[in-house]
Amino acid sequence: MRTMAAGVLLSGFMTVPAFAAALQCVPYARAVSGVAIRGDALTWWDQADGLYKRGHTPRKGAVLAFKPYGPMALGHVAVVSRVLDERRVLIRHANWSAPGAIEEDVLALDVSDEGDWSAVRVWHSPTGQMGARTNPTFGFIYPAKPKLHDFTPDPALGDYVRMAKADDAAWKVTPAVMRDEQATKPKRKVAPRLNTDMSVMTFAEAAPVQRTLSVIIAEVKREAAREMKRGAS
Repeated sequence: MRTMAAGVLLSGFMTVPAFAAALQCVPYARAVSGVAIRGDALTWWDQADGLYKRGHTPRKGAVLAFKPYGPMALGHVAVVSRVLDERRVLIRHANWSAPGAIEEDVLALDVSDEGDWSAVRVWHSPTGQMGARTNPTFGFIYPAKPKLHDFTPDPALGDYVRMAKADDAAWKVTPAVMRDEQATKPKRKVAPRLNTDMSVMTFAEAAPVQRTLSVIIAEVKREAAREMKRGAS
């Protein structure tokens, strides 16, 4: 993902100088995943056809390819560092929350209707919460040998700063994550609501709602007496 470089305060971490060349998502994802594709992020999905397996199931080491959307005119690529469950993964990527910023092992949520990772929300480190934007994706590109590689700083790739590197405890279920997860779950089928006929309700309330035990015994005795009379006649 390319973004115009500007002087941005990275949530107290550091400031990227105005107009400095910032590290892009493509060289970072290539270095970390080992997927040897070049060119803008939006071209990776098509370029991977015939070179790498592609799919819609998250796997460690896979590259998640984002479609161009909104300010992401050239798309985006991120690397899956850990699969938490079918709807949550941790990712490593660059140039997302701020120009050149590297975010390692941050949360991405599948918010697609079909559960196929065609739409995601991604952690925003400066605010410490899930981003509000829903981002469409192509899917996952799987390297031949899944492995997370360390990123080696290279001045030729542009300036960067590491904004986040979370430990496992950060992604335990919290109220905020639970709310995000609940938004992704299919809604339960609601039983049909029956409209009440008030005339029927009025009649039912006026009628006796139950008989006492003494009344029931008396009725049984009367019925038994009638049966005896019919049998004697």
